[in-house]
Amino acid sequence: MTNENGTAEPFGEPVELEITDSIDLHAFRPKEVKSVLIAYLAEARKKGFRFVRIIHGKGIGVQREIVRGVLAETEFVKGSRSGDEFSGGWGATIAEFK
Repeated sequence: MTNENGTAEPFGEPVELEITDSIDLHAFRPKEVKSVLIAYLAEARKKGFRFVRIIHGKGIGVQREIVRGVLAETEFVKGSRSGDEFSGGWGATIAEFK
């Protein structure tokens, strides 16, 4: 696929994803995580969710810190915590909206 300038596009048309109370960040490149999460939180709030689960993985904690930083800067987030044993443990963060 090429764009109007004749340059090859690595991706097709944008895909709309259904907004649920959970997002798995494994599908996104590290440099996309912050902007994806900001957009997701805004849309999840519009949908009326009170809690959302953000799956970032366990790893060495880089994505977890990005997630927690975004949550701390988001004015409508009341608080956050690691997931419990049924919701991803420390590989996920649960955020509560105000």
